[in-house]
Amino acid sequence: MFTGIIETTGEVISTRKDGGNLIINIKSSIAGELKVDQSISHNGVCLTVTNIQGDTYETVAVAETLQKTNLSLLVPGAKVNLERAMVFNGRIDGHLVQGHVDGTGTCVAREEQNGSWLYRFTYPTTNAGLIVEKGSICMNGISLTVFDITEKEFSVAIIPYTFAFTNVQFMHPGHLVNLEFDILGKYVARQMAVR
Repeated sequence: MFTGIIETTGEVISTRKDGGNLIINIKSSIAGELKVDQSISHNGVCLTVTNIQGDTYETVAVAETLQKTNLSLLVPGAKVNLERAMVFNGRIDGHLVQGHVDGTGTCVAREEQNGSWLYRFTYPTTNAGLIVEKGSICMNGISLTVFDITEKEFSVAIIPYTFAFTNVQFMHPGHLVNLEFDILGKYVARQMAVR
């Protein structure tokens, strides 16, 4: 489990195909604190650390993950939002995030607003029942509050700190993002469906 509060960004050093999987080598300031078999959120996707060497580590994205997320688009030099799994002895500053991406959305607008930024994204219409005004969404691993929701788009406001310390600063219209809808909404929708 994660909170959607990004610890740092990492830089993709290399990627390579291994059958249907993608091996991703990432340089990060937290690499020395990691251990093999640890879960890390990468742009909101929970992946396992498989190897560590100095300030770089390796992880694997399987075919299923590559089909549902933007990880297949990673290239050397790309910045990735990183968060280690939460510990249950402190505050949850964002919201409960599983690292299980529900689908992708596309940035359709970016507007600077005198010190903050307004972004607008599309989302899969099949998830329309999971998004509520002033509710939470996880976008590329970042816990955000949504507003101005329509049947296929939503907006988020980005504060200067989030802009400076995540990969949101590189997003422009056309950019594909990973989306995870609030787990509470998913459980309510499932209960309603089975009734």
